[in-house]
Amino acid sequence: MLALERRNLILEKLQSEKRVVVSVLSQLFEVSEETIRRDLEKLEKEGFATKSYGGAVLKEDVSIDLPFNIRKNQNVAGKQKMAEIVASLVQEGDHIFLDASSTAVFVAKALKSKERLTVVTNSMEILIELSDVSGWNIISTGGVMKEGYLAFLGSRTEEAIRSYYMDKVLFSCKALDYQWGIMESQEAFGTTKRAMMASGREKILVVDSTKFDQTAFFVAGNLRDVDIVVTDKKPCDKWIRRFEELDISCRYPEPKSTVFQLDPERQVRRS
Repeated sequence: MLALERRNLILEKLQSEKRVVVSVLSQLFEVSEETIRRDLEKLEKEGFATKSYGGAVLKEDVSIDLPFNIRKNQNVAGKQKMAEIVASLVQEGDHIFLDASSTAVFVAKALKSKERLTVVTNSMEILIELSDVSGWNIISTGGVMKEGYLAFLGSRTEEAIRSYYMDKVLFSCKALDYQWGIMESQEAFGTTKRAMMASGREKILVVDSTKFDQTAFFVAGNLRDVDIVVTDKKPCDKWIRRFEELDISCRYPEPKSTVFQLDPERQVRRS
């Protein structure tokens, strides 16, 4: 196993368990404890963990970008629900942008039942996901591949995006602030999304509930420019009012109603 693969697996355990122990990891990966300590030092330098006696704890900071393969395994149920809602908003024959977020990969999967879509994306993962779909026009923006993100970024990417005008722009973000709006932790991701938003007729922000009331380094867009917000839970009243003020349609999964049935034996006894 490569050191990078091992560190990513350690990071997955940190995400799920919040702390790890050197001796346990040493046995799990069949390497020396010194090797595990070096892995934890690397994760600490990258801002993902804080070393503690005998192990490490997760450093929970919204400004830190986790590797793509970690993010795509977070809140899977919520991303699937959001993707289903987004799929209901896309019409067959639409021309759409999909960004390089992990949420957009779930959207791509949910759209596979549609026909005659044209998809422009800066995501390598989405290109792979849609490689077996027939009858679609799938376009890569190209650009410089961002290590660890499976995303094409840079001036060439943005130039390619500005060459198209799409029916719908489907994108996520790192944070959503009441005042600052749509935010990203890195400028390159933010400017790419700005280009997408400027090149689409209908802008659909797909963002889970953990991103609300968070901030990040770069302002990627104004909430006023968004037409629809899709999220995994009903937002609080403050955000509902904000969306109403800005004439933004907010879509989220409706809670399933509970159906109560009487016990047949009780019905017989009562009769």
